[in-house]
Amino acid sequence: MAVHDNAVASARATRAETPPADHWQRWVDPTAPVAAAAPSNVVPLNTAAAVAAPMPLPPQLPPAQWQDDAAPLPLGSDAPYRVLIVEDDRSQALFAQSVLHGAGMEAIVHSEAEGVQQVINEHRPDLILMDLHLPGLDGMRLTALIRQQPGQQLLPIVFLSGDPDPERQFEVLDSGADDFLSKPIRPRHLIAAVSNRIRRARAQAATQQGAHGAPAMNNPETGLPTRHHVMQQLTASLAHRDHGGLFFIEVASALGLRERYGYAAFERLMVQAAQRLAETAHPHLLARLNDNSFLVLARGVDEESLDAVAHNLRDQLSARAFVIRDEESVHLRGVVGHARLSGGFGDAGTALEAVERTTLQARLLSSGVAAHVHREEVAAQEHLALLEGQLEPAYQPIVAVAGGNTAQYQVLLRLRQADGSVLNAGQVIPAAEAAGRIADLDQQVLDHALGLLDLYQHATQPLSLFVSQSLRTLARDAFADWLLETLQQRGLPGSALVIDVRLPDALIHTVTLQQFCTRMSAAGVRFCLSQFEPGAEANALLGQLPLAFVRMAARFSSSHANQQTRDELRGAIDAAHRAGALIIGQQIEDPQAAAAMWMGGVDFIQGNMVQSAGSELNFDFHTAVL
Repeated sequence: MAVHDNAVASARATRAETPPADHWQRWVDPTAPVAAAAPSNVVPLNTAAAVAAPMPLPPQLPPAQWQDDAAPLPLGSDAPYRVLIVEDDRSQALFAQSVLHGAGMEAIVHSEAEGVQQVINEHRPDLILMDLHLPGLDGMRLTALIRQQPGQQLLPIVFLSGDPDPERQFEVLDSGADDFLSKPIRPRHLIAAVSNRIRRARAQAATQQGAHGAPAMNNPETGLPTRHHVMQQLTASLAHRDHGGLFFIEVASALGLRERYGYAAFERLMVQAAQRLAETAHPHLLARLNDNSFLVLARGVDEESLDAVAHNLRDQLSARAFVIRDEESVHLRGVVGHARLSGGFGDAGTALEAVERTTLQARLLSSGVAAHVHREEVAAQEHLALLEGQLEPAYQPIVAVAGGNTAQYQVLLRLRQADGSVLNAGQVIPAAEAAGRIADLDQQVLDHALGLLDLYQHATQPLSLFVSQSLRTLARDAFADWLLETLQQRGLPGSALVIDVRLPDALIHTVTLQQFCTRMSAAGVRFCLSQFEPGAEANALLGQLPLAFVRMAARFSSSHANQQTRDELRGAIDAAHRAGALIIGQQIEDPQAAAAMWMGGVDFIQGNMVQSAGSELNFDFHTAVL
């Protein structure tokens, strides 16, 4: 009986995850001709059987359905959803392609970053499903290039990656992507994420064309004002010098909610949230900006009351639970940033940017509400929200593969709020940059690290600390003077401090970094270049900077799964060693990854397989040998 029950459960699971085999055929004309051969680096549309046996390829959809008119498809159109999959791993690409194909979508695979723009122009996809780590050009940089093209600023781009780092996910979304889906992903989750986003994109395109081509004022799905309409009204309000306020509302923990409940349920939840916020904001205009953020334009409101309005929006959002599925409910939390319309904004875009940055500051406040102030006012404030939290860094050991006598840790930024919550670097740093206080934050963290080095400088086992710093901070002469003076006053060896700088920052501010390194190297301070991706410009930095360490990008932690990645890793290690730098392999989560790093020639490893980040400097480096 148990065997029967298991079989039934398995069958139900299969039905729940995978649409019927002929589900896609509702889009296809049975008399349609077979499409012409695709370019060699493009994998044609195929059936789910191709995952197990990719050759021979089954019949393709007619090319006319891929290459029809480039104009936006009308809302409610029966045309199949078109997805471009940019993925260099063939098995992963075929898996995603067959899942989407089974759901009735057209899917085409392009295996490398080069030529993506041409494929976009030829096939006009509704959405791009992109791997984060691509050979030659990573997904974030490719996204930035796509966003620069006319007419592609709103093209949905969804990343599919196995990178578990939440800070990495923040970087991905900040680069211009619309969503981040974690591998491994269930088929129905992938289908829901892709189809819902395309449906919304088509609806948005349809709302841009009302009667006689005039932009529609309301979203046909929710009845709420469109983003375009609210931004138009904001432009008019600024031109007329209206009084009132602009509110940016962000629903917290969006990634967690989406992962827990699935994309379709998350989308329904956000629609409910939008309707409740609209009721609270009435009679003022509210529009949904993206997955989990909303914009309210309140004209004619007393600007002294904006803070009370913001608190009311936040309180009403969380006042009652939302039903998400069956009888299960969830309470939402939000943060609100607001600005006065009389704040002197030159245009709607500037006002939107200002209020969005203010919302980053609101994340750090226990009240969850922040008001926009001009930079000169920020500088005059004695108690910024950023500095109200208590610094509680975490530490993760960096272990030599051949053993060693030095205890080495990376200092990871953590900030504890008055309500007991702990914010990580991905939450704190953007707010600090938005407030113009990143240098203060960097100095706080570095001062904490110097205090630890002072405390442990006479320990039997020498201590070295890796501390991340912003290039904006290192560019300040006063900061360099302070650091040199502090090292001298405390009698600390400069070699105990390793200043960690991200590769993207170093590429932009190379001259500034060279000048800082010259001053600090004289005191023995060492440097680490993080998130290293091999390339002509990156490799040149190895000879231009006095680097002691190079920390490889996270994607190399899975180098054992891909020969090309292994070759890239080996080449990067050789180049770094020739320049006199040692290599750190990060995010090592399992013995297989550690073995691959060791065989590749790295000098140090870092990750949860060694030890997860914690509040104590208690790792036993004496016995830590691979």
